[in-house]
Amino acid sequence: MKRVLAVVLLGFGLTAGAVMANVEDEIRSRIAPVGEVCMQGDECGAAAAPTQTASSGPRPGPEVYDAVCMACHTTGAAGAPKKGDAAAWAPRIDKGMETLISHAVNGFNAMPAKGGCASCPDEEIANAVEYLVSESK
Repeated sequence: MKRVLAVVLLGFGLTAGAVMANVEDEIRSRIAPVGEVCMQGDECGAAAAPTQTASSGPRPGPEVYDAVCMACHTTGAAGAPKKGDAAAWAPRIDKGMETLISHAVNGFNAMPAKGGCASCPDEEIANAVEYLVSESK
């Protein structure tokens, strides 16, 4: 009986050790760094620093909408008027494009400035507003 108990306990011990090693490996993989910083002029293995290309100008309204605005203006999150909802957009459109663009650039009610896209130039935000209005009349 003692031998059986010893074998069973040994089996549990080996299994628990294997499980713990597996869990530790999973933890290590989750907290591992996701990348390295590579400064210009440093050799960072095969990875090359990305080259910056010149911008061809501001993005068109539909592209900005898809990248920045659609999360709220498709779902109506935080009271955002949905794209295509003429009734919701009519009183806003009546205030004029200048006001709509100002609200989009500077923020208004629950909408953050530039819809949260701090790196977007004002002209791109204006393009997105013009697109939203054209799709919502």
